[in-house]
Amino acid sequence: MHWEGLILVAGGAFSIAGAACDWEWFMNHHKTQFFVAILGRTGARIFYGILGAALAVFGILILAGTVQ
Repeated sequence: MHWEGLILVAGGAFSIAGAACDWEWFMNHHKTQFFVAILGRTGARIFYGILGAALAVFGILILAGTVQ
């Protein structure tokens, strides 16, 4: 089993959950403030949801053996 794929799926799920649930501590973190300032809170949530989905899909492809 590829641990890299598991880490990507977990990170993607975390990012999707943070964006979907609008966690205050997630959106107020200093690393997300750049995107909140540029895109607004709703735009940053959409960005992190898409980023999380991309990470999860890439992780699933690694686990499936499609991507090495």
